Amino acid sequence: MIVVENLVKTFGGFHAVDGASLRIEQGSITGLIGPNGAGKTTLFNVIAGVLKPTSGRVTMMGEDITGLPPHELFHKGLLRTFQIAHEFSSMTVRENLMMVPGAQSGETLWNAWFGRKGIAQEERALMAKADEVLEFLTIDHLKDEKAGNLSGGQKKLLELGRTMMVDAKIVFLDEVGAGVNRTLLNTIGDAIIRLNKERNYTFVVIEHDMDFIGRLCDPVICMAEGHVLAEGTLAEIKANEQVIEAYLGTGLKNKDKVMS
Repeated sequence: MIVVENLVKTFGGFHAVDGASLRIEQGSITGLIGPNGAGKTTLFNVIAGVLKPTSGRVTMMGEDITGLPPHELFHKGLLRTFQIAHEFSSMTVRENLMMVPGAQSGETLWNAWFGRKGIAQEERALMAKADEVLEFLTIDHLKDEKAGNLSGGQKKLLELGRTMMVDAKIVFLDEVGAGVNRTLLNTIGDAIIRLNKERNYTFVVIEHDMDFIGRLCDPVICMAEGHVLAEGTLAEIKANEQVIEAYLGTGLKNKDKVMS
């Protein structure tokens, strides 16, 4: 579905991504792991159009999407969430979801004056869709709560909900477990699995919680120093000597301590 070929992103003389190549299969939940500074988030940002690559190529379902801006990728079904949730804090949870679909009728001055009936119908449909999403994510009891009052985990669920308001094909999740308690992380994991199985979403997940990665992801890709170091099941990654050295700087005799 997504093919990355020899991707490079430099900042001055620093190679944040250094010749990375990988393939994301349609319908998979792929884990992306690696020590801090490995280039994982920069790779996400380049694929998702937040940053332009220095060189290399990204294709989606055979189409070259290298360097396309986020709004164009959004309309192609490629979405990205952030480590720190980006919500409209003064709006309700439901309103945050209703804001997501583009080209809404009420956005034009003509319709605002002469198309109020159509706008009202569209808003009712969006509200029904938002309520369906919130029920799916088990946070429908929070629909009228200001988004700024949500906990960190609830905000991550809200971000996941945004992807459900459009026809997402692939979603890049950046450290979905950061600042989230175990109960809510399990809820987020349940939602990701259901979206994958029931709605055929493809996910790529950056995460440091290996239990979470092990529950959701196959395959797992490990990055180090800007390039792909290894790919396989989590068990295979944990047993890989190069991965162990990348995480800890030196080889270990006791591999069971690595990423436990």
